[in-house]
Amino acid sequence: MKVVSVVGARPQFIKAAAVSRVIRSYAEEILVHTGQHYDSDMSDIFFEELDIPRPDYYLGVGSGTHARQTAEMLIGLEEIYLKEKPDFVLVYGDTNSTLAGALAASKILIPVIHVEAGLRSFNMAMPEEQNRILTDHISEYLFCPTQTAVSHLRNENITNHVYQIGDVMCDAVLFYLKKVKSVPHGEFMDRLSFLFQWKKPLERWYIATVHRAENTQNKEKLSEILKAFEELEAPVIFPVHPRIRKFVNSLMERNHYSNVCFVEPLGYLEMLFFTSNAVKVITDSGGLQKEAYIMHKNVVTLRTQTEWVETLEGNHNILCPIDKSCILEAVRGTDIAEEFNDFLYGNGNAAQIMCDLVFHRD
Repeated sequence: MKVVSVVGARPQFIKAAAVSRVIRSYAEEILVHTGQHYDSDMSDIFFEELDIPRPDYYLGVGSGTHARQTAEMLIGLEEIYLKEKPDFVLVYGDTNSTLAGALAASKILIPVIHVEAGLRSFNMAMPEEQNRILTDHISEYLFCPTQTAVSHLRNENITNHVYQIGDVMCDAVLFYLKKVKSVPHGEFMDRLSFLFQWKKPLERWYIATVHRAENTQNKEKLSEILKAFEELEAPVIFPVHPRIRKFVNSLMERNHYSNVCFVEPLGYLEMLFFTSNAVKVITDSGGLQKEAYIMHKNVVTLRTQTEWVETLEGNHNILCPIDKSCILEAVRGTDIAEEFNDFLYGNGNAAQIMCDLVFHRD
């Protein structure tokens, strides 16, 4: 049995770390890295620190428009599939790599396994929403993290080979958080690589990530976000995505941010440490919303919708438009009293359940 797994972006590397450990005891796995995230801080470091097998193929597509990036992936992936002749192609999540991996396989009649199927934000302006819907409709096996995701698929008449298994990201968080807790705090603090001089002690902090195009390509929105960060009572650790590095540099030339700690992109273990020890999390990332919930951290999401609707219950996650006063109100809001559900995304064995279903099928 042979499986080609397609990855290309940070969240997929983390999911692959959880799945590859299991899948290789069932089948031969060929790992393909599309190069969608090509910066070494966004890509190479994850393979190194998470012990992910090195990719068998690297397409190196890099940046570009959605159409150009997806088209280059389709060409490269089809060649690999025809050469390797896999029994299945496995894709994760909702990136351009996901859609290209699934579409190239479907065209030549290779069954597709979609991990993290059934998510919906119901905002078709998001490229991720388009990718996840199209991928779900051409996949043979659909593995859903929650019952809500199963219901979304049922509403679209997708019911065959649909399974709720929990979330493989939960597998990864629980596995690697144990490693993080075994490392002295000071070691992680020493790893911070500041983009600009920072002299204050970091004892309490917020962790923030901003990477979505609707926020990063709009200077007014990004400025509004940073103004809010500047007024919070604790410093904000802000790993700067390569996409906004130039803009942040230009802002720093005109403004002095004394409460925003701009740092280089963090590795996964570093991100787990700073998230698990943060006051709260502020993000526009879907994955970090979920990771924060698993680590019992409240989140303010810089969007007006989320595909992880379960996190909204009990105000564990608060959606927030890009407005300084709204952001400050949401972050400073009273902490919720409800308990976190430790099993909302499974108990850390989603990859095992998935492999049992696919490779020991009837």
